[in-house]
Amino acid sequence: MPLNKSRSPRDQPWENGWAPDTSRAPGTRRLWLAGGMAVATIVACATAIAVSERHSDDASATAAPSAEDTSVPGLISFATPSATPRKDKSGLPTERPTTKAPERHDSASPKPSSKPPAHETGSPTKAPKPPAATTTWRSVRAVNYPDRYWHVSDGLVALDPVRGSESREDSTFKQVKGLANSSCLSFATHDGKYLRHRNFVLRAERNDGSALFAQDATFCARGSGYSGGTMLESVNYPGYFLRHKNFVVRLERYDHSSLYRADSSFRLVSGLT
Repeated sequence: MPLNKSRSPRDQPWENGWAPDTSRAPGTRRLWLAGGMAVATIVACATAIAVSERHSDDASATAAPSAEDTSVPGLISFATPSATPRKDKSGLPTERPTTKAPERHDSASPKPSSKPPAHETGSPTKAPKPPAATTTWRSVRAVNYPDRYWHVSDGLVALDPVRGSESREDSTFKQVKGLANSSCLSFATHDGKYLRHRNFVLRAERNDGSALFAQDATFCARGSGYSGGTMLESVNYPGYFLRHKNFVVRLERYDHSSLYRADSSFRLVSGLT
């Protein structure tokens, strides 16, 4: 008895009682079915995306009214959306955030004032007033005769002691800038006359406006060997200084003697009146 039974040949199914399974599709048919399903799926997805984009465009068109519609009463206006950042091929925005880091304020640095400048407040600012012109009144006292002052008597300047109020007024002079040189000095009396040298004698005369008068009435202050003492040099006679001689104020050349230095040194003090 043979060990293996021979199987019924499939090429004779009806004769041997074997029938093929017709419910299963062969391999090629399965591939066609799978491909058709994939194509149908792709088409359905593309159609759904197109429909959704169309609906979103319609919705945005109805939601953002035009500039003319916003002026019509009863309509709600919306803010204009900010510009959409540019995107690269990967879909990510290419612009970087522009937020700046807060500035650092040291404790030693001055804090900004919350008070607006004066020109921004709208209130007018007052211009500073010019300083009031001051008049300097001087009396001239001799160094070696401290009780005697320059004193106008009969038009000449003598060295006299102080007496009454009239004597004090005649011994007080207005100190001004030099008529011929602003860096030097000139002296005027109460009645508007100026002290000038003429024939080498100091006297009070009216200003005639001449250049000679301006030079004769201008003296430059020089230092002396006495504390607080001043020597007055003539502008138009350099090396000539005012000095008192026999109690008359004169213009003489400097002679280097101790007597001359004492007689030509004066102290410019506050006016006696």
